Amino acid sequence: MTQSTSDDPALARLSAALGEIGKRGLPPVEKWNPEPCGAIDIRIGADGTWFHNGSAIRRPKLVRLFASILRKEPDGSTVLVTPAERVRITVDDAPFNAVEMAVEGEGEARRIAFRTNVDDLVPADTDHRLRFEDGAEGLKPYLHVRRGLWALVSRPLTYDLVEMGEEREIDGQAWFGLWAGGHFHRIAPAGEAA
Repeated sequence: MTQSTSDDPALARLSAALGEIGKRGLPPVEKWNPEPCGAIDIRIGADGTWFHNGSAIRRPKLVRLFASILRKEPDGSTVLVTPAERVRITVDDAPFNAVEMAVEGEGEARRIAFRTNVDDLVPADTDHRLRFEDGAEGLKPYLHVRRGLWALVSRPLTYDLVEMGEEREIDGQAWFGLWAGGHFHRIAPAGEAA
């Protein structure tokens, strides 16, 4: 059973503080510095599902609204922040998931754009780097979305990215990676690429 925002005072306060902010683009959360208000029982699962008090938040507009006020703190925690409130939340892996990809061109001229699970459109480029980590289930790519927040790239898109890979020498070392947005995104040292 999904809990309404009116059933939880902290969630209701956040919703009220946000108002129509989602319709005006991204708010300037980096300029807001209210006192910390502790933690709220909001968790973003590894698959990008948002939970409140253990129940999935099923209103996509509310999830997109909350995603617009996410901020990564210097201590590594993730918070929801408004001009009046800052509350810590739990993130299982990355706060976003990259779920669709569009590719144009090849090699150094290639452009790649991703759509996240909260409908952010993000190009892979120098400001929005791809980084690759080894996980228990294999290679895990992440895309920098904004303000130190990353999107886990879905498994099917991971295969597509690796397929575009090529070797390139950087600072005397051979790397396997791919070009996107005028930047070579390193996947792994060439001898370690699988």
